[in-house]
Amino acid sequence: MFYYGFDWTYIIMILPAVIFSLWASSRVNGTYKRYSTQYSRKGITAEEACRKVLDENGCSDVQILRIQGNLTDHYDPKANVIRLSDSVYGSTSTAAIGVACHEAGHAIQYARNYGPIKFRAAIVNVTQIGSQLSFPLVLIGLLFSSTSLAYLGVFLFGFCVLFQLVTLPTEYDASHRAILALENSSILDSEEIEGSKKVLNAAALTYVAALSVSIMQLLRLLMIVGSRSRND
Repeated sequence: MFYYGFDWTYIIMILPAVIFSLWASSRVNGTYKRYSTQYSRKGITAEEACRKVLDENGCSDVQILRIQGNLTDHYDPKANVIRLSDSVYGSTSTAAIGVACHEAGHAIQYARNYGPIKFRAAIVNVTQIGSQLSFPLVLIGLLFSSTSLAYLGVFLFGFCVLFQLVTLPTEYDASHRAILALENSSILDSEEIEGSKKVLNAAALTYVAALSVSIMQLLRLLMIVGSRSRND
């Protein structure tokens, strides 16, 4: 796979996944922009919708705070707080309501001990270590012909892939809970719910794309280290 010092594995394996990732990112931005102009007929804000979903699912203890940024929304399980960005918090668009209720979905997952999100939280520390050390260990191992050190780096990177693999069902489930809550609460009508659903589906694709990039990168590292091991 290597010719005259050029790594063809990057072109063959990584580039298609990166292109898919860029397309997914563009799609979510375009979809959000489109439905950010579709407003709730009831005039309910994203924060109000989020609060209603939380209260109706036994999560009234979860706080909702406003933070700066654009689509920086997230649920913080340690503080038990949902932080909604400026572009979402006070908006009455179906896009913003979908995003806010998605974060409420994550809070509900923790409240109901949803397995994948608990597992993801359990491996987050080792994943952070793996993301920082994996590539340096692989590089050092290859430079000094230490196959065991290189494979250790690959092993640590595997935790990053595992984290993203577990993240995928977690994100889809949070979106499912959000849409179900919107339907049951009559926050939005059927046409408006469709807008929220399209935004959340587009957002989910970005996680699929990120996972595909990581899987291809893991396979590429295994090929590189395996090839060097056989040559040694």
